[in-house]
Amino acid sequence: MGFQFIKPDTNIDFIGKRRWAYGLSLLILLAGIISALWGNGLKLGIDFAGGVMAQLQFAKPVEDEALKKSVDIPELPGVSTQRFGEDGRDYLLRFSSGETQDVGVLRTNILEALNKAFPDNPVEIQRLEVVGPKIGADLTNKALSALYYAVLLIAVYISGRFEQRWMAAAIMAAGLWGGMYLLDFTGMGMGWQVLFALGITLVICFVLRLNFALGAVIGLLHDVFITVGILSILDVEIDLNVMAAILTIIGYSLNDTIIVYDRLRENLRAHPKGDLADLINKSVNQTLSRTILTSGTTFIATFALYALGGGVIHDFALTMMLGVVVGTFSSIYVSSAILLALGDTDFYVHLQEKEEYEKPGEHGIV
Repeated sequence: MGFQFIKPDTNIDFIGKRRWAYGLSLLILLAGIISALWGNGLKLGIDFAGGVMAQLQFAKPVEDEALKKSVDIPELPGVSTQRFGEDGRDYLLRFSSGETQDVGVLRTNILEALNKAFPDNPVEIQRLEVVGPKIGADLTNKALSALYYAVLLIAVYISGRFEQRWMAAAIMAAGLWGGMYLLDFTGMGMGWQVLFALGITLVICFVLRLNFALGAVIGLLHDVFITVGILSILDVEIDLNVMAAILTIIGYSLNDTIIVYDRLRENLRAHPKGDLADLINKSVNQTLSRTILTSGTTFIATFALYALGGGVIHDFALTMMLGVVVGTFSSIYVSSAILLALGDTDFYVHLQEKEEYEKPGEHGIV
């Protein structure tokens, strides 16, 4: 017999430890909220906040403080510096303003200041980006909208796929889309609109007993809020690369959740009178090998990017690493465990019986 990564008879009591997992999630979530509201805050990159970013390369290493003092340019306030690379010659400069100036003028001003401060250390501007406040606000709104609609479409898919309630899911989607459209006329910020709509989504899922969808959505929100909270604690800048990583995390977490849900559905068919907690535990253990291998290989790849990919991709790789760990955790302890709190075995068995009845070609249905 060949080597088996996870033995078939593995029986870890994940559900029995769910309260410890809830406590850990709550602790990290509260720490992230405190950091975002009263600590470091959410450090938005120029993609969202607007400003100027310059990527520099010096001939010889320079000190951080000396560099920061050298670019004290009145036309470019709010400078921050970030070193990347191994030899200390590469930097990212970020300015909170300067968007109204010509790019050529900005380049000249920066080079003059640097050459004056470091006359014996030639410097090259390898990249210069300027984003205005209107463009930044538009990108922010689009990013938040993408995040919300991704979660909404996931709720629709899960409701139809696992609960055979496509009509209820379609009504929910239409109602929420209409609600978002109407909220645009209230003058409410996009962030508040998305939070309000997500709350309504959770309420509708609960009222309509779309339990699988509710578990998946709560798991995804858990992943996003905890990942963003940790990024705030670590003072990581949130730009388009980080937003792309967050949307990728949603996909990875959802994939793992669907695998567990699908196995749970099979176990419910095989053991319709079984204890729901035991069936969830069994389903998680049966898919554990695939979960660890998928998440593990993704983590290794993103760690390689984090360690060797350079400063430009550093934040993307860090977000992916955090998200893979948090997403794997939530698919076991959040999305799956939520089902135990929301319904009993008879409810889920009824869903399976309904699905069997509605299969084409059976029971006179064609």
